[in-house]
Amino acid sequence: MTGLQKKLAEEASQLIQEAETQLPGWAEQKLKKAYQEEECVAETQIKNILRNLEIAKEKNKPICQDTGLITFYIEIGRDLQIDFSIQNALEQAVNKATRELPMRPSIVDPLTRKNTEDNTGQGVPHIEYQMVEGDEIKLTVLIKGGGSENVARQRMFLPDEANEIPGWVVDMVGEAGAKPCPPIYIGLGVGGGLDISAKLAKKALMKEPNTSKGEIGKMENQILREVNQLEVGPMGLGGNTTALGVSIETASCHTASLPVALNVQCWATRTATTTIEV
Repeated sequence: MTGLQKKLAEEASQLIQEAETQLPGWAEQKLKKAYQEEECVAETQIKNILRNLEIAKEKNKPICQDTGLITFYIEIGRDLQIDFSIQNALEQAVNKATRELPMRPSIVDPLTRKNTEDNTGQGVPHIEYQMVEGDEIKLTVLIKGGGSENVARQRMFLPDEANEIPGWVVDMVGEAGAKPCPPIYIGLGVGGGLDISAKLAKKALMKEPNTSKGEIGKMENQILREVNQLEVGPMGLGGNTTALGVSIETASCHTASLPVALNVQCWATRTATTTIEV
């Protein structure tokens, strides 16, 4: 194993463990704000979530028993010479984190359902690559549990139906109810094609929500407002906070198409980023 390969595997393992045991600062702040705005059962649910976060951080234990499916987003500097398999290095990282933290083995063969026992498998962890300028590696991990992934949806809208997107999202969130462990984060991928919109929707979950400008920002705010009017509430028990945020990523698309993908993250929005200097 080369020096860089070993460093990548080690830092990726630490990154996974960080994401599994503590939320990004902005995500914790959103939960605290929601706690101030809720009452009765909803307030109690948010209080329990916040206490759970404290315990996980103190004991260095996973935030949730479902330690999820892992996706990496990696930006590689063009000046670097990579003479090893990044896939192998990141598989080693997942294996190591699974043993050390530990994490629940959750990855299985899609048909036989045989568990791989180490959270790796065919195509897992999934890795999205991007070449950038420089001589560093920027690595981001996104972890998603099964409950939130199971309510993901995709629809091919007609080109003139953009104004129907918010209503469709609200309907899908209402249909999902308590399944994704609300309060949730909503990621939307708009444009591209069937495959691209799905990738964009998942990527949208990595960033702080409701920070877009212009028309995209207006749509994010509209969706958040209307979803919270559903009053599904924390854990589906009613309340003002069904969603904590909405993020939209876009790509140009064919003139005859308007693909839209919806991805949902539970309250435990587990993501973390590190930069590896060589």
